[in-house]
Amino acid sequence: MKKTTVCRLCSACCPVSVEVVDGRLVSARRQSPLPEERQRVCPKLSAAAAITHAPERLRRPLLREGGRRDGAWREADWDEALAVVAEGFRSFGDRYGASSVGWLRGMAADWGAPWDYVNRFMNVYGSPNTIGNGSVCHVAREMAHQYTYGAMTMPQVAESRCMLIWGKNDLNTNPPAADAILEARRRGAVLIVVDPVRTALAEEADLWLQVKPGHDGPLAMAMIHEIIQQGLYDEAFVRDWTLGFEELRQAAAAFPAEQVAARVWLNPEDIRRAARIYATGSPASLIDGNGLDMQQHVFDDTRAVCMLRALTGNLDRPGGDLLPQPLPAANMQLRERLPADARPITEAYPLFNGFHHNWGLHAQSCIPDAILDGTPYPLRMLVVQAGNPAVTMADSRRVRRALAQLEFLVVIDPFATRTSEFAHVLLPACGCFEKTQLNRASLRHNRVMLQDQVLPPVGESRPDWWIVFELARRLGMERDFPWESVEQAIDDQLQPSGITVADLRAHPGGISFGDTRFYKYREQGFATLSQKVELFSPRLAAAGFPGIPCEAGWKQDPVSFAEQRDGYPLIGISGPRDNRFTHSQFHRIADLVQEGEQPEVRIHPREAGRLAVTDGERVKIVTPRGEVRMRVHIWDGVAEGCLLLDWGWGETDPEANLNDLTDDERRNPVTATPSSRSFYCQLLKEPPAAAATITA
Repeated sequence: MKKTTVCRLCSACCPVSVEVVDGRLVSARRQSPLPEERQRVCPKLSAAAAITHAPERLRRPLLREGGRRDGAWREADWDEALAVVAEGFRSFGDRYGASSVGWLRGMAADWGAPWDYVNRFMNVYGSPNTIGNGSVCHVAREMAHQYTYGAMTMPQVAESRCMLIWGKNDLNTNPPAADAILEARRRGAVLIVVDPVRTALAEEADLWLQVKPGHDGPLAMAMIHEIIQQGLYDEAFVRDWTLGFEELRQAAAAFPAEQVAARVWLNPEDIRRAARIYATGSPASLIDGNGLDMQQHVFDDTRAVCMLRALTGNLDRPGGDLLPQPLPAANMQLRERLPADARPITEAYPLFNGFHHNWGLHAQSCIPDAILDGTPYPLRMLVVQAGNPAVTMADSRRVRRALAQLEFLVVIDPFATRTSEFAHVLLPACGCFEKTQLNRASLRHNRVMLQDQVLPPVGESRPDWWIVFELARRLGMERDFPWESVEQAIDDQLQPSGITVADLRAHPGGISFGDTRFYKYREQGFATLSQKVELFSPRLAAAGFPGIPCEAGWKQDPVSFAEQRDGYPLIGISGPRDNRFTHSQFHRIADLVQEGEQPEVRIHPREAGRLAVTDGERVKIVTPRGEVRMRVHIWDGVAEGCLLLDWGWGETDPEANLNDLTDDERRNPVTATPSSRSFYCQLLKEPPAAAATITA
């Protein structure tokens, strides 16, 4: 039988056709309007059956014997497992208050209705500490968009004459977006790529700016200066629809290309050329990504990048960057049920906590602070849903110490992970083809598509929504979780739109809520306090932050351990994002990992010569936080002075856990983002005897 659903093996939310035989997934194929020979092949989707039915899948709830972390795992039924978890909520709430309990969301279970259900549960319970990973993935960047023009834009590459891609490689992360970019190239659109690594998109580009890691803000300001100085900006749009142009002009004057270029490892003419091509290539789309996310200066750097859209008049126009038209939907989170005096552990980041009506809290670095230091108060119980902080959070050694100190840890995941080694309870979650849900992409745009269940749950695994609903009932929240099925909950959420689950199932390709409209600001203004694009932000200035990005000139070096770079002379870069995996997921799936494959550190040939290392040699990379061991891969796609380290392998190889190197002490003052994408480090050759032992 063939069915249509949405794949959630990564965050791309691709519509897929799946074949199911006797309750087992046989194959999955992405739906695309392009001829088969021009479609991007996703290795994860090709391995979907192997992932779904992997022998490593958790099939029954697991409890620690005697409730001790050092106790052996034993299987339990759902009634017993949920009773133990519910008792944890009651016990810690009664003894220490509801705020002593936190819930950490990773990405695997999706950012959509499941995020709303968890927030609803925790708000009714009385804890404000539902926390996502958005300080290092997407949300900090989205806040920069919001503070500039009120919403995060969507590039309209199908009609673009020019595409500027900044810190993103959709060839590895988003097959539909990659298809659209390559199709635009085929019809002649100009491509500029900003990335410290020569990605496949950089190889495709007309102009590749190999910027120094973490130095995107000065580059953006230099481009702004060039556009303003040469009169290449959209004068009418700037006059009528922006606030703070003169302040931006003055701040950008400190960043002429001639002075910036050497400090960001670029040629001044390339900076000027990129600015001219983008400014004169309208309609032009600007695609920013995760390469900006994990840098300490993510907020102001992204604001500066956002301002390029406004200066050139490419906002909310065909071929430019669309301001979304969200589907009308009910806010399910019941934040009003929180006690008025409830203080989140993220209280040091109030702007980030409250910039969006339902994004919630995302300063995840506050979790180890609260556990280890009691700052601002102790966190004693934690639920980790679809995340692996023992591997994926910055300064992982400190995170693991925090997990070990927790009095009670519950993990919800389809697979056992490094994080679940610290757990008291392990609850098996369904995979994406085994559950029905509404994804965030459908909730934030005007086209909605149902991720529809096409398989029965593997073993006794259960959907994330079911686990939350059942916990709610055991804690007396029946009135707040009245739904007997997820379909009823989705119908309630979509009620303002008039769309139902039945409608979506009748239209598996999705339903649009009205036509896409451009230039909406001409009728309603922008969703900012001034209703204009805020090049200068009065809200930030009133809160004591820079109203203009880089208004005080050059900032401190954003790369971690900059103050110790004399002893750590190389810049390590976290990456690449291999399209076989999603962060630390799927490294145990045999169909996706080659026999004998090891994590690698990529080094420029001249740098390898200076370090006297050879291809395939095992080496040690060290920072003030820790060390990892990887195999050398000599490659000229990374700049001299840099090391590109494979990401996500800490799940299967503890000696290669990249986040044992990264820092979480210096954080962005607005978004709590550490610089976990780039860090100063040193490379050491392994003694022959040690290298032989490790290889064996």
